[in-house]
Amino acid sequence: MNLPDLCVARNRDKVEVKHIEQHQEYEPLFKGQKYFLRTYGCQMNVHDSEEIKFYLEALGFTKTEILEDADIVVLNTCAIRENAKDKVFGYLGRCKHLKKVKPNLIICLCGCLVQQPHEIEEIKKNHQYIDIVVGTHNLNELPELIVKKSPKQDIEVFSNSDKVFENVKYARDSQVCAWINIAYGCDKFCTYCIVPYTRGRERSRKMENILREVQALKKAGYQEVTLLGQNVNAYGNDLGLGYNFATLLEETAKIGIPRIRFVTSHPWNFTDEMIDVIAKYENIMPYVHLPIQSGSDAILKKMNRRYTIEEYKTLFNKIKEKVKNVAITTDIIVGFPNETDEDFKATLDIVNYCKFDNAFTFIYSPRVGTAAARMEDKIPYEVKQKRLKELNDLVNSYSLASNQKLLGKTVKVLVTEKSEKDQNKVCGYTDTMKLVNVEGAQDLIGQIIDVEITAAKSFSLDGIVKK
Repeated sequence: MNLPDLCVARNRDKVEVKHIEQHQEYEPLFKGQKYFLRTYGCQMNVHDSEEIKFYLEALGFTKTEILEDADIVVLNTCAIRENAKDKVFGYLGRCKHLKKVKPNLIICLCGCLVQQPHEIEEIKKNHQYIDIVVGTHNLNELPELIVKKSPKQDIEVFSNSDKVFENVKYARDSQVCAWINIAYGCDKFCTYCIVPYTRGRERSRKMENILREVQALKKAGYQEVTLLGQNVNAYGNDLGLGYNFATLLEETAKIGIPRIRFVTSHPWNFTDEMIDVIAKYENIMPYVHLPIQSGSDAILKKMNRRYTIEEYKTLFNKIKEKVKNVAITTDIIVGFPNETDEDFKATLDIVNYCKFDNAFTFIYSPRVGTAAARMEDKIPYEVKQKRLKELNDLVNSYSLASNQKLLGKTVKVLVTEKSEKDQNKVCGYTDTMKLVNVEGAQDLIGQIIDVEITAAKSFSLDGIVKK
């Protein structure tokens, strides 16, 4: 049993990172049995779940969408906010009840939540029915833990990592768009953020392995890849091999896959070289997610964000000037400890200045072990809720205005899936990452088509196929 330790997770001593080729073969020992997989959190977790799916299917399990039919349940968890944790433990209640009916049911907990020592103590004390707990650094051990399942609770969570796994296999959710991990971990230590603890030190994959993965996806017919990392801009800094994220982005573009995206960027590492590469290649989408978090310099300093509002504006304006028709979205936190009315007004001011195409907004959620969680906070929660509503109303107005600019225009849309709400429609995304619902048959999925925009809402567009 390996248990997490935040002191170890915090450690950033210089260590040699090992790049390990993964070539494990698995026997289908569980043929005829079914798995149920539920994912919480960010794109990294979604991609991790594609790795989990590969392991489960290699072991012989087949997927079910019905919890009660499952022989194994895997919850891939998130730790970024308290409501994500509440959802996990709420769902575990259903799993516990099911295990009373099906005593041979295997329950596995993975992901960021279990990287926190206080959550592991909670699991050991009150959730003994969970069979297997595995962390973010050793997901590759999940198949062995399932095969050798102990009658006792098995917890294998390492606090930091000096490994990067190459040649990882995935059972991808889509045959159109693919995630590609380019780097793991984060060294920024923003005071509100648990990610540097749950995902470990920054570790980059070798560029030749990433490009090989892109080439294989292109050959398989994929239309879009998204380069993925906690901070993609920091890619390559740890390798010392003479290349960086701008280099990787350009080499990926040269392969010729139709669409390339990347998430997530930190403004502090966003270089002029990156902007020039994005502007140069038509298959690098003109969409940048650039988290600002607050419009107040005082709050940004308390957050340890390492830039000022003026520096953010300068970067924002460079991107807008150099990248044709670019859309920029952001993340914003309201109610950071002791955020004043003036601080919040500064956030509204920067939204009015940037007029973001969209923003993901949140009320600050303290994470045990982070610096901000130790800060005294005298702001009533009701005030934070009021601020969030005011912010959302403003953000949504700019999002709607941005979408309305496309009314009557014809745009390129990559159709990714059928509509959940209307069987006569499919949906996909513009180059600027705007969701479009299109009247059309499912054989459009996987194609980049011309769509005339007929209606605009705050969060989506409607359109018809342009003949």
